[in-house]
Amino acid sequence: MRVFLAGIMQGSLAHEAIHAQDYRVWLAGLLAEWVPGVEVFDPWAAYPDSLSYGDELARQVLQANVAEAAQSDLVIAYLPQASMGTALEVWEAWRAGVPVVIISPLAANWVVRACASRRFDTLDEFAAALRDGGLAQLTGPIS
Repeated sequence: MRVFLAGIMQGSLAHEAIHAQDYRVWLAGLLAEWVPGVEVFDPWAAYPDSLSYGDELARQVLQANVAEAAQSDLVIAYLPQASMGTALEVWEAWRAGVPVVIISPLAANWVVRACASRRFDTLDEFAAALRDGGLAQLTGPIS
């Protein structure tokens, strides 16, 4: 199973800065522990210097990440606040029929509402669900 790990990087920051990315290592470790043979694609790990990219390279990487999300078996998106790049990845994955798990308190957000196969308020809530039922439970219909 190939999981695309989406989530906030720049968010709504008006200057060249990145939100803490430690959630990515934590989620990848959690998936490795609970999902045998999982392959995690993490855009932050794949493009660690992306903040310094010029416009053309940034455009190419954004397009590559969106395509990667749409070709994955599952997208897990961490959104403690809105993120335009993550919204594009989630939208294209959803359009391609890829299940999307969103970890976010933004329950009223239209992208979250429209595209999430499942939504969890917190990382801990997601981890508990993963431990309790695995990915089949996470990607099944929302009750």
